[in-house]
Amino acid sequence: MTRMQGRAADGGRPLTGRKVLAIVVGAFSVIIAVNVIMAVKAVSTFPGLEVANSYVASQTFDADRAAQQALGWTVSHDYGRDGVLSLVMRDAQGLPAQVKSLSVVVGRTTHARDDRPVDLVYTGGIYSAKLDLAPGNWLLHLDAVAADGTPFRQRYDMFVTG
Repeated sequence: MTRMQGRAADGGRPLTGRKVLAIVVGAFSVIIAVNVIMAVKAVSTFPGLEVANSYVASQTFDADRAAQQALGWTVSHDYGRDGVLSLVMRDAQGLPAQVKSLSVVVGRTTHARDDRPVDLVYTGGIYSAKLDLAPGNWLLHLDAVAADGTPFRQRYDMFVTG
């Protein structure tokens, strides 16, 4: 038997069953650990459900959308460098919309922990509020009710620069 028999070609120790087992167990341990970390992160950052039961919500979706579109409302929003959020709601004729109630929630696009209601003040056809928003992507969730009782819901993306 020569000296090289039973040894690796590079002169190191031979590759045994235990080494192969350790390599396989180590590789799968890393894969499983990463998957567990990713699953925990995914669940901890889930913002929640938009509706409690999507099937029930879908039953009136078309009728609600048609009623909202019949209002003919348009909404424009602006967040200025002075930290003031402004909303202008117009009806189909371009006049200030007849709003019975209005609620706005501003929040991040990726999670719900920064969601906060906005106390708007109505002055001369413009709803406004002073907000301190950090730079980045934000969402406005607008829920209004027209004078005739028709609900109006919109979601607007907003980017705040630094």
